[in-house]
Amino acid sequence: MAGSVAPPSPTVSPAAAASASLRRLYFVRFAFAVVWAALLFTTARTLGSLGMVLLVVYPLFDVACAVVDIRSARAGRGPVRGLHVNVALSTLTAAGLVAAVTSGIPAVLRVWGAWAITAGLVQLLVGMLRRGMGGQWPMIASGGISTLAGASFIAQAGKEGATLGSLAGYAFLGGVFFLVSALRLGRAEPSVRP
Repeated sequence: MAGSVAPPSPTVSPAAAASASLRRLYFVRFAFAVVWAALLFTTARTLGSLGMVLLVVYPLFDVACAVVDIRSARAGRGPVRGLHVNVALSTLTAAGLVAAVTSGIPAVLRVWGAWAITAGLVQLLVGMLRRGMGGQWPMIASGGISTLAGASFIAQAGKEGATLGSLAGYAFLGGVFFLVSALRLGRAEPSVRP
């Protein structure tokens, strides 16, 4: 109709957009963790070529996810300092795992354990800073469990017959926490402005 004006379309607030982006990222992280854990579990007793590649890919995927998270956190004015620390830790871990895979499963468990402890503490802190966003209690719990699991991996490294099976379980459980957090974020009503 000539002369009619369409009503303004609603816009989503930066915080709601960041929350939606984080939700999508958590779903992707869940799917990746499930597939990765299944693949690693099939090779858990030996450190073959597939296992070596999987071990290095996991922290590199974490770096990529943290970069996506940083971009969405900036848009929603969320915490990014801890995410930058996570990028550095995961990058160092990938490099450490490249060296560790040539030394055997105990070396891998030590490097992974150190990463699980430090990254778990960062995840715990970031989750606490994001509490107001909703859906972060699973991330807080996951960070605490990661710290404990890391100590367990280091302890396993000193035992006879250590395998990578516990890393597959760790990744799968972490993926479940991402799924729960994504579902909880989905319950939050988006803030819409006309």
